Amino acid sequence: MKSCPVLSACILAFLAAAPLLAQNSQSGPANGAAGSALPTVATATEVAESPSIDGFLNEAVWQQAPVMTGFTQREPSDGQPASERTEVRVVFDSDALYVGVWAFDSQAENITYGERIRDYEVRQSDNVVFVLDTYNDDQNGFVFGTTPTGIEYDGQVANEGRGGGRFQGGGFNTRQRFQSGSGGGFNKNWDGSWTVATTTDEEGWYAEFRIPFNTLRYGNDARSWGFNVSRRVRRLNEESFWTPVPREFSLYRLNYAGDLEGLSPPFRRFATATPYLLGSTARDYTNASETGFGQQGDIGGEVKYQVTQGLTLDVTYNTDFAQVEVDDQQLNLTRFRLNFPEKRPFFLENAGFFSVGGGGADLFFSRAIGIHQGQPVPIKGGARLSGRTAGLNVGLLHIETGGVSDLGADAHGYSVARLAKELPNRSRVGGLFINKSGPAGEFNRTRAVDAAVGVGEAVTFGTFVANTDGPGAGSSEYAWDFSGNLNMRSFSLTGQVREIGEGFNPEVGFLPRAGYRYYQYHVMYRIRPTWLREIRPHVSYYTYHSRKNGVETGFQESARLHIDSHWEWPSGAQIHTGANLVTEGIYQPFTIRGTDVTVPVGSYRGWESQLVFNSNPIARLSATSRIYFGHFLTGSRRGGNGSVTLRPSASFSTSARIDYFDVDLPEGKFETVLLGMNFGYFFTPRIYLQSLVQYSNQVDSWSANLRFGWLNTAGTGLFIVYNDVQGFNYPTGLNHDGGRFVESGALARSFIVKFTRQFNVLGG
Repeated sequence: MKSCPVLSACILAFLAAAPLLAQNSQSGPANGAAGSALPTVATATEVAESPSIDGFLNEAVWQQAPVMTGFTQREPSDGQPASERTEVRVVFDSDALYVGVWAFDSQAENITYGERIRDYEVRQSDNVVFVLDTYNDDQNGFVFGTTPTGIEYDGQVANEGRGGGRFQGGGFNTRQRFQSGSGGGFNKNWDGSWTVATTTDEEGWYAEFRIPFNTLRYGNDARSWGFNVSRRVRRLNEESFWTPVPREFSLYRLNYAGDLEGLSPPFRRFATATPYLLGSTARDYTNASETGFGQQGDIGGEVKYQVTQGLTLDVTYNTDFAQVEVDDQQLNLTRFRLNFPEKRPFFLENAGFFSVGGGGADLFFSRAIGIHQGQPVPIKGGARLSGRTAGLNVGLLHIETGGVSDLGADAHGYSVARLAKELPNRSRVGGLFINKSGPAGEFNRTRAVDAAVGVGEAVTFGTFVANTDGPGAGSSEYAWDFSGNLNMRSFSLTGQVREIGEGFNPEVGFLPRAGYRYYQYHVMYRIRPTWLREIRPHVSYYTYHSRKNGVETGFQESARLHIDSHWEWPSGAQIHTGANLVTEGIYQPFTIRGTDVTVPVGSYRGWESQLVFNSNPIARLSATSRIYFGHFLTGSRRGGNGSVTLRPSASFSTSARIDYFDVDLPEGKFETVLLGMNFGYFFTPRIYLQSLVQYSNQVDSWSANLRFGWLNTAGTGLFIVYNDVQGFNYPTGLNHDGGRFVESGALARSFIVKFTRQFNVLGG
């Protein structure tokens, strides 16, 4: 397949859609079917006495506020009135915004509760979620939500939800905490300080939110905010909105939000301190100098100070992330490194402000800070200034890390500066500068400018240009990217072209490969028959062409033509039936990780079949599977992955997962196996016990992680963590007496107790 026709076809498709671009989707039939005027303005009422957050909504203050109702379906019958009645009221006082929701249900006995843990994937239960566009810029916002169990679900929207990359994913995460991490368009890993309570009776369920103003960021003229509310009735798999949103978009498409008027949020500075105390005992069995468990006590923490109403300064000292959940292991049969998401709390707030690139070329990737060769290094301290000022999105970050001689890691300083200007109609222009400094004058710098342009409601274009610099820098330290997206009710198209110079080296980014030109397109059509929820036939293609010295220009390093159709039932169960024409061009031999199989130089192409099945995800027992068989490199493979999840109640869930491939190559045969099992018991939405056990024959080890959490607010609280890593066929070392380790299979063990608490030290 030639690249030029592919790109030409994408351009022609965009041009063919030009007559549609000037149309405003809000005036289309999808939103007019309900036959009534669209609710676009609501009023928040100031009250002298704040409601108590107990979920009962029986205080008189709620009756003072106007009612928002008349919700409209987005799916399954977009434009039609919601099947069940929803009422929303908003009040506020000098300290906080209060949102009350009456989620009436004619079959309250069939409410789907979901798991009782913070940030559970609320799509798999009844839920209410709302977004606050506090700057009214149609680009960025704060999201808060809950389920009938009363969990806290929150996140930050950046760039109207755009971000990440189409061909990324992986990992084992039954609670679906976003694997795209903080760089995506929705940062689910951000945790704010707020409270919610719910109750249920024979008429439905009810939610009462308290969002402190000091959790939010807003401008000095914040009298009106963008606002929208969605509700899902999971047994119907129905999602409805207060202000209608076309089916092709989501809650994060903020230009469809209504207006919340009548606000007078306070304009005062505040500060919070979040110190921690930590005690641990640990042993690294692979280090011959460690003959027993070492004990350690530590203190540190963070201070947050509101410099202006829109700018916040965060200062961190002796930063620790012991409470963060461990990474999900992944199989890797490629010659490229994998991307693991950022989960560390300090790096999550306003993370979208720093994001440039994505889809395999993240110019800033905070996980590159404080981790060396997969192992943590100490973060001595740092500061971040982020928010809005003078009409600009601002992100300034500086972090200092310590050195670890055992890892060969030197101390480094990391500085990041990001400015962006939001423009009308979902457009933006910005710049990025990153500097990594080390000993003896060592440095690495990345500079970039980027832009996004919205055309009408359906089309968005994006681009960036970047270069890097460092000691001994050579040529080809450049990168550029141009992409376009057309998204309509029944049709979507994306196209992208990117070139990364061979010398481009963003050390504080994520770049698994360099020296290539990349083309990609994706075309999907949505069919909605009466007997199925949706059928989504689609075709996608991507290809990497070499731009490396010593390799023929245009040599095809990788390519995949994907032909597929998704068949979705009303319950949410799906089957995907597809085939892939895959190409791998090997320009230098590489050894597949965990094996002694070396793939020789050459170009290898062939067909691979793909079958995906997901059962009803809200059933007590659900299953997923993804099966491949066919061509692979110089030979063939068969296998895939699958998982089974049991959720007998809102308080308990357990999942088992397997990734398995049987690979048959002329250079050798091998099997790869990755096993995982987790369970969670949720005493309350803030008290939980979780475990994750994983085994991989690629790294020849199994690991266990057990976490107990008693949360307070914004991810603070008491955490007790136990980790154990065991190796198989692992070479035993000698201790200082010349004898073998007593436990030759043990690689590492640790037990950690951490307590962290947030205090208001200035303002409320």
